[in-house]
Amino acid sequence: MKSSAPNPLETPLDHIAGVGPERGAQLRRLDLLTVGHALLLRPRRYEDRRHFQPIASLQLREPALARGNVIAAGLRRLRGGRSLFEIILDDGTARLHCRWWNLPFMENYFKVGDQVVVFGKPASLRPRTIDHPESEVIQALETSLHLNRIAPIYPLTEGLPQRWLRSLLWRLLAQFESAIAEPRPELHLARLQIATPDGPLPMPSRSQAVRLLHFPEEAADAETARRRLALDEFIDLQTAIQTRRKNLETNARALPCPGDNRLIKPFLAALGFDLTDAQTAVLREIRRDMTGSRPMRRLLQGDVGSGKTVVAACAALMALESGTNAALMAPTEILAEQHWRNFRRWFQPLGLPVELRTGAVKTGIEPGQEPLPLGRPVSPVSLFIGTHALLEPAFAPERLGLVIIDEQHKFGVAQREQLVRKGAYPHLLVMTATPIPRTLGLTLYGDLDISVIASSPPGRGRIKTFVRQRDSLPKVWQFIAEQLAKGRQAYVVFSRLEEEDSAAGLKAVKKEFHQLEKTFAPRAVGLLHGRLNSAEKDRVMAAFRANRLPVLLATSIVEVGLDVPNATVMVIENAEQFGLAQLHQLRGRIGRGADDSYCILIAAGKTDEARQRLGILEQTSDGFRIAEEDLRLRGPGEFLGRQQSGVPPLHFGDFSQDAPLVEQARQLVREHLFSAT
Repeated sequence: MKSSAPNPLETPLDHIAGVGPERGAQLRRLDLLTVGHALLLRPRRYEDRRHFQPIASLQLREPALARGNVIAAGLRRLRGGRSLFEIILDDGTARLHCRWWNLPFMENYFKVGDQVVVFGKPASLRPRTIDHPESEVIQALETSLHLNRIAPIYPLTEGLPQRWLRSLLWRLLAQFESAIAEPRPELHLARLQIATPDGPLPMPSRSQAVRLLHFPEEAADAETARRRLALDEFIDLQTAIQTRRKNLETNARALPCPGDNRLIKPFLAALGFDLTDAQTAVLREIRRDMTGSRPMRRLLQGDVGSGKTVVAACAALMALESGTNAALMAPTEILAEQHWRNFRRWFQPLGLPVELRTGAVKTGIEPGQEPLPLGRPVSPVSLFIGTHALLEPAFAPERLGLVIIDEQHKFGVAQREQLVRKGAYPHLLVMTATPIPRTLGLTLYGDLDISVIASSPPGRGRIKTFVRQRDSLPKVWQFIAEQLAKGRQAYVVFSRLEEEDSAAGLKAVKKEFHQLEKTFAPRAVGLLHGRLNSAEKDRVMAAFRANRLPVLLATSIVEVGLDVPNATVMVIENAEQFGLAQLHQLRGRIGRGADDSYCILIAAGKTDEARQRLGILEQTSDGFRIAEEDLRLRGPGEFLGRQQSGVPPLHFGDFSQDAPLVEQARQLVREHLFSAT
C-alpha cells in the first residue's frame, strides 16, 4: 500500500530558499517551524499605508503613522554605560526625531538616505520626537509589498526585521496557497455566509482566508479572515466534544436509577419548605435522564443560594432508592465537610450512611465526635462525599450509580472523567454556582445537557452592594460594629495572605488581623486561610458558625463551603484584584438568612476600568449578566485560566465576541454527526 504524499504545509521553514540557519533560529523563537505554522501567524495589527500622516500634523501623544528620509543618524554614549541612538526623518513638511534608549545595536539598521516608516506616539512637539517607535526601512523595489497597501505588523523577535518576515509570508503564499485545503469538506462551509459591515457575504475558503489574513485589500478583510479561521477552531473543538457525546450515547449503558420515592417523599416532607418551581423542573429532567439506559450527563447551573444542594440530594436519593451507591466530589475540604454535615443531617433519619473522604479524614465520623444514632437499620448502599481523595485507587465502590461534582470549574476535565470511570458508566451531575457565559458553556460543557435554576428559595433577605474607597474604611468598621451589636456576624476578605505575597498597595490578611482585633475589641476576631491545617480550619469555622467569632478575616478560601445565615456583612478589601464572577461568588456567602445583607467592596484602584467593573455588582445580582460582563472585560481567563479545561488555546477565536460562531460551529457539527442517528 502506497503511503500518502507528504503535506507541503509540513515543509520545514529552514528548507525554504532565503531562510538560513540564523533566520531559522529566529523563526523557531516565534514557534514557527513549518510552512503551515508561518501561514497561520496572526498579525498583531495592521497599518493602512495608503494614508500616511504628514510629520507637520503629528499631535502630542496621539498614535500616528509617518514616513520620511533619514537625514541624520548617530549613537551617543552616556554616563553609567547608557546610550541613545537617534535618527532624524524629513518628509518635506517637517522633521521628526526618533530615539532609542540603551539599544546601541539599532545603529546597524539605519543609514542616511534610507526611507523609513515609523509608528508611535509623539512625546514632544519641540522638536517632534517619538521614543522607541515601531520602524521599518523601505527599499525602493519593495514598495508594492510594504507601502500603498494595508500592511500586516507581525510579532517579532530580536534581529528579525518586520520587512523580511512580511516578504517571507508573501513568498510562502505564492508557493503554497494552493496546498491550503478545507479541513472539513463534509461540512460544506462554502454554503454559509459571513456577516460584514457591508452585509452578509459568502464564507471565504480557508485558503482565501489565509491570504486575506496577511494581505487584506480592505480593512474589513482582515476581520473576515479571522472569523473564518476562528470558525475552523470552534468546529475542531465542537467535533471533539460532540464525538465524545456520540460515543457515549452509542456505546454506554447505564445502571437505570429511576427510584421509587420511598426515600424522597419523607426527605422532602422533613425539609420544612417547598421546592421552587425551578427546582422541581430540574428534578423532572434529572429523573428522566436517570431512568433511561443512557448515562445522564447534565450540568446544573444555579446562582449562589439557589438550592442546588437540595436538588443534588434528591438525585442521590434516586440512585440510593435504586440500589446503587452515589459519590459527591467537592474541590476543598471546607466544602466537602459542609456537604457531609448537611447530607448526614438529611439522610441519617432515613437510615442512609454518609461517608466523608478527604485528605485528612477517611471515615464517616468527624474527629472528636461519636456517630449519631440512625433512625433505622443501615442501608446496603451509601453516599460518599469527598475531595480529590475520591480519585485515589483505594476508593472503588461497587455499583456506582451516580457521580455528583460540585464547583466543576475548580476541577479539570480529566479529573471528572477519572471519577466517572470508577463505575460502569454512572450517571453524572455536574454543579456550579459560577454562572458560565453561554459561549464558554457550549465549549467547556458542550457534551453535557444544561439545566438552570434561575430563582432563589423564598424567605431570603436582599443583598445590597456598595463600592467604597479606602478613605471610607472608618465608617465601614463603624457600620460593622453596629451590625455586631445587633447580634449579626461579618466576613472581611483579603486578596493576599502575607505581605511578602503582596504587591505594593495590597493588604494582607495576616497583617490586618492584628489591627482589626483592636478595632473590634472586645469582640473576638477569627482568621481563616489555606495554610492552616485541617483541625485549625475546623475549629475556626465551628466557632464562626456558633457565633463565638462575630468577625471572620479570611482569604478567598471562603468563596465556597461556609453557610452561616447569621452573617449579614461582607467587606472585600482590594476588590479590584478579583474577577467579577469571583466577587459574586464571595458575595453569595451572605444573604443566606431572612435579614438583609450588605456587601462592601473596598477599591484601592481609581481607574475608570476598575470603577466600571465593580459598579456592575452594585447594579445587579444576576450572576449570568455578571459572568458575561466579566468575559467581555477580562476575557476567558477567569473561567479557563486556573484549571485544566480541556480547551486548547485559540489563535483566532475569541469567546468574548464570537458567540454566533460558537453556535454556528456547534450546529454544523451536531447536524453532521447525528444526522444518521
